[in-house]
Amino acid sequence: MKIYLNGKFVNKQDAKVSVFDHGFLYGDGAFEGIRSYDGLVFRLKEHIDRLYESMHTLLIAPHMTRAQMAKAVVDTLKVNKLKNGYIRLIVSRGDGDLGLDPRKCFGHPNVIIITDKITLYPAQFYQKGMEIITVATTKNYVNALDAELKSLNYLNNILAKIEAANAGYIEAIMLDGNGYVAECTGDNIFIIKNETLSTPMLGRLKGITREAILDIAKEFKIKTEEGFISRHQVYNSNECFLTGTAAELIPVVKVDGRSIGAGKPGPLTLKLLKAFKDLTKKDGVRYAV
Repeated sequence: MKIYLNGKFVNKQDAKVSVFDHGFLYGDGAFEGIRSYDGLVFRLKEHIDRLYESMHTLLIAPHMTRAQMAKAVVDTLKVNKLKNGYIRLIVSRGDGDLGLDPRKCFGHPNVIIITDKITLYPAQFYQKGMEIITVATTKNYVNALDAELKSLNYLNNILAKIEAANAGYIEAIMLDGNGYVAECTGDNIFIIKNETLSTPMLGRLKGITREAILDIAKEFKIKTEEGFISRHQVYNSNECFLTGTAAELIPVVKVDGRSIGAGKPGPLTLKLLKAFKDLTKKDGVRYAV
């Protein structure tokens, strides 16, 4: 495996950054998770745009244009001969001292691109649906850290993931401070009730796959709502599913012990899943290996 590290391709065992990198010391940096499908990087422009928005907020200048960054992603896939893969694109603040002040970081930010294969959930979950729970760890939406900032600090979600794992579940719902459904530990959540597709309102991270599903729903003339969703509404929905770059679209059939709808993936969920699969074949940047 070859890793892109600041303009060069290095072997996995040689892909190293300093322990003084502020990404390592303080989670000071931004990242994107991206997918490629049969030689097409899905919605690469949208991912690069979101990365640059995060870096702009963090005042990190990668000394690369968006076009150069996109090309680096494609080149990393090519050098690893990957037609179907998961891409982790990381831009950290770079090397500094042990203080917080980013002005004392010297040199350029570190740009790292890793391409590999990923299987987030077992195949049977996509066919039969998955069971999830609600965890006590709330989504920490505070004014000091914008929810749309995709930073290297994921401790809030990791603590929720630990709680889910300790309870024997692979994924879990996180609530906001007011008790409404925010998101899952690694995915966005949708429910369907009376042929209306609902998802928590923006102000959360603007998921690329989430937006793709909303685009598909608009094309199919499915009514959509973005707002406050309670657990009661989730429990009594006709269908439920999660979305994410790694997860894609995965049906949920039970939440906190309550069966969702008929207890199996619903017809609208399956229709959206098929449409999403079709979209991954045409919406993105094509390349050859």
